[in-house]
Amino acid sequence: MIGTKREGDCLVIVLTGRIDSSNAGETGKEIRLAIQEARGTKWLLDAGSLDYISSAGLRVLLALKKETKDEITIRNVTPLVYDTLSVTGFTSLFDVQKQLRSVSIEGCPEIGRGAIGTVYRLDEDTIVKVYNIPECLPMIENEQKRAKQAFVRGIPTAISYDIVRVGDRFGSVFEMVKAENCNDLIVRNPSRMDEVIRLYVSLLKTVHDVEMLPGELPDAREIYAGYLDDIAGCLPDELISRIRKLLLDMPEDLHAVHGDIQMKNVMLSAEEPLLIDMETLCVGNPIFDFAGLWMAYCAFTEDEPTNSEEFLGINKETSDEIYRKTLLMYLEDEKKLPQAEDRIQVLGAVRFLYVLAVLGLGKPELKEIRIRHTRERLERLLERVDRLYL
Repeated sequence: MIGTKREGDCLVIVLTGRIDSSNAGETGKEIRLAIQEARGTKWLLDAGSLDYISSAGLRVLLALKKETKDEITIRNVTPLVYDTLSVTGFTSLFDVQKQLRSVSIEGCPEIGRGAIGTVYRLDEDTIVKVYNIPECLPMIENEQKRAKQAFVRGIPTAISYDIVRVGDRFGSVFEMVKAENCNDLIVRNPSRMDEVIRLYVSLLKTVHDVEMLPGELPDAREIYAGYLDDIAGCLPDELISRIRKLLLDMPEDLHAVHGDIQMKNVMLSAEEPLLIDMETLCVGNPIFDFAGLWMAYCAFTEDEPTNSEEFLGINKETSDEIYRKTLLMYLEDEKKLPQAEDRIQVLGAVRFLYVLAVLGLGKPELKEIRIRHTRERLERLLERVDRLYL
């Protein structure tokens, strides 16, 4: 029979036990009644507790599809039930999602920690990124899609081959032989900083040299325009308008941008740099990657100098040094630094405000101070910035 529960604005109809000729008709009635009582809200079927479904049960599903005329999602499908749905062709008629296998991270070493998840080494060959966001499955699936797009275009990236449950959270599994992220490599061996930054900059240029097809990926300009809409309450209208005009004046650029390319998202596997966290992949000018880098390595430490030690494992001076050396090595001309840094900080400040005000990251007691200081920074920068591209 069935049970029901709510997940956000979605009704989850839980199928249990067996659905066969003895109860298929009654099960169909219960499902229809639950859908009617939900009054038009989204719904899906959860088959995690469904042990068996006969042809009579399959006819119930077909009838539901004809009546609703919508795509029906059946999630958490066990291997046995999945085989039945696959053999009968139902996997082509419905959105059928296999039950996720469970893994344990007990005793697994932590090899990286970010704002939305933590990376653990499962064994010598594999790692898992465990997300701390409850509704993260669409994010993980999007990351897999973006990683495949990047990989076929020649961007060195690690592709997740499995989505798993880790307790009450979800994780994404990667094959990553003896890998270590670039940030932690510097923490462990500071003398290798320049060497690691050279590898890192080479990867940045490889990414930024890749040209995507029109419409293949989101446009970073539109993403940042969305940030402006979301942070409108943090800035005067005049500042918002000036930044928006600078965004609109940026030429179209179809070259790849990772979107969050700070060093914790670059893994060295057998000395080969590979990108992870590809859900932010988009197209645009390289400045968008440096805006994210400035936010991660510089913005948070302005009002909290110990932030880089907590998040990156390095002190503020080292954090600033990594950012500046990366930019200088990328530009290959120290004379370009002042103007480039101003332009980068305009976009970095916009993203920082979005992270603070919308995502709610950072210490709550520092939120208003950071917003005020970021607004003051933008007022100074916009007196001399006339464009937003490198």
